[in-house]
Amino acid sequence: MNDESLQKAYTLLNRSVICCDGRPIGTAAVGDPDRPPAKNHGECFIRDFFVSGLVFLADGNPGIVRAFLLAVLDITEQEHESTEASIHPSVMPASFRVVRGAGGSETLEGDFGDRAIGRVAPVDSLFWWTWLLCVYVDATGDVEITRQDDVQNNLERVLALSANDAFEVFPTLMVPDGAFMVDRRMGVYGHPLEIQALFYRALRGALRFLTKSPENQRLVACAEARAARLRDYVRKWYWIDLFRMRDIHRFPNEEFGKSGVNLHNIQPDAVPEWVAEWVGNDAGYFAGNLGPGRMDFRFFAQGNLLAILFGLATAEQTAAVMRLFESHWPELIGQMPLKLCYPALEGEAWCLLTGGDSKNRPWSYHNAGNWPVLLWVFVAAALKTGNNALAQRAYQLAAERLEQDAWPEYYDGKSAGLIGRYANLNQTWTAAALILADKLLKGHPITPLLFV
Repeated sequence: MNDESLQKAYTLLNRSVICCDGRPIGTAAVGDPDRPPAKNHGECFIRDFFVSGLVFLADGNPGIVRAFLLAVLDITEQEHESTEASIHPSVMPASFRVVRGAGGSETLEGDFGDRAIGRVAPVDSLFWWTWLLCVYVDATGDVEITRQDDVQNNLERVLALSANDAFEVFPTLMVPDGAFMVDRRMGVYGHPLEIQALFYRALRGALRFLTKSPENQRLVACAEARAARLRDYVRKWYWIDLFRMRDIHRFPNEEFGKSGVNLHNIQPDAVPEWVAEWVGNDAGYFAGNLGPGRMDFRFFAQGNLLAILFGLATAEQTAAVMRLFESHWPELIGQMPLKLCYPALEGEAWCLLTGGDSKNRPWSYHNAGNWPVLLWVFVAAALKTGNNALAQRAYQLAAERLEQDAWPEYYDGKSAGLIGRYANLNQTWTAAALILADKLLKGHPITPLLFV
């Protein structure tokens, strides 16, 4: 990436900064100088800012990150203290905006799902916030922020998810469709991999910084046990490789008792024909979703890559996932890193699982579109596993196109040859992901802070 392109990425990032009462507190999802952003893309999204926040931390500008962390917390506290609050106590806003009142006063207003597509509350905001808090503390040494009462309360909210009453025996966290980055109906209800990875990371972070006391002793013990069970469960039951496929192909059904091998009663006839050939002899990946009578064999890139960064995957599984990327580069990377999921839902499955969502038509948007923001997490995972050449290869593909394509939100097509039909341009996290990938490849000290 040349210096001019890097500078333009920074220009977009800096142009997107949102201020409240003159103080920078976040970045808008879109920083387009030529036209107003689409819908709510003028707001600061918690998951979007995570990437911007890492860049600010890497550049020695932690003030905006600290302000963001506390602002989101303040919005959350106000919502839960409201007498009209009806959301789960662990929900943080998906995004927030600055509301200007009479006399020039400014306040922050959060979106807890009431303005979202499908009106679904975000599950992942709490997890992205917790991860950013951990990186911020490690990068700055500001441990004092974790000792604030409101921060401690929020860390307890993370752990409280481990103790919630649920009609399940699994250690995974059940969520509805539309509750995370895949924020439209895509058949990801249940126990999507990405949420399990983020949940695991959040539990680890909250356990690290929560002040232990006799009052929360039971909660801490429950969370510690949940994290360990979740790790082992994902490693065993979500994993797919040729050996696992041979077992699934011959699964018995209708098993009772604790000695059964088909724990979730998966029907072998429901396994897509492409899976066994696709993994080959030495590759593998974690399934996109798993629950009673259901295994989603789609490959979701972010969940697999986060599993690598968080140590949720074993060393052998980590190597197998990276081999999958290498052997299926045209399908998973193509002309622009990185395909969100593979393969696309098509035909009757697309109609039934997406409700015929035209934005999520096959090979577009969440339905196997390519999202440049995933570049940074791919580069981080590749570097953690010593696959520096793969990281550099993906980076070069993005660096050659993103500036000339005006920093699109996503790309369409099986090989990502087209700018997304409905994609926003000048997408902040697209530019921030390229900047961050550049820093990671150059060995910036923030790199190891992303690993667990």
